[in-house]
Amino acid sequence: MKKLTILGLAAASALTMGVSVASAQPHDRWGRDHDRWEQGAYNINARQTQLERRIDRAQRDGRISNYEAARLHRQSEEFARFERRYRRDGLSNWERADLDRRLDFLERMINSEMRDRDYGSGYGYDHRR
Repeated sequence: MKKLTILGLAAASALTMGVSVASAQPHDRWGRDHDRWEQGAYNINARQTQLERRIDRAQRDGRISNYEAARLHRQSEEFARFERRYRRDGLSNWERADLDRRLDFLERMINSEMRDRDYGSGYGYDHRR
């Protein structure tokens, strides 16, 4: 009986420690796990590729003009230059955060251009809509 009680207490304390360790993991305001982020699970390149595809799809669908798409692609290329510069000697936490902020900004620009109702060739309302 004494052995069962000791084993039960050991199991309960192990479970409690596991829960406290899991809850102590650092997360940012978007719920991302920083340990996984630093190990590469949070893939900056995948997010950039996704945003570039969104630009292309919006241009093809006529939701943004050719001029707006070119400007957004230039912004994406500028991001790529920063990323290359940062990756030369490995990404620090500050550099990762800066790249994340820049991608957030690019995403906001894409959303803004898609909502501004500049359709077609960039000269106002497109009659096809």
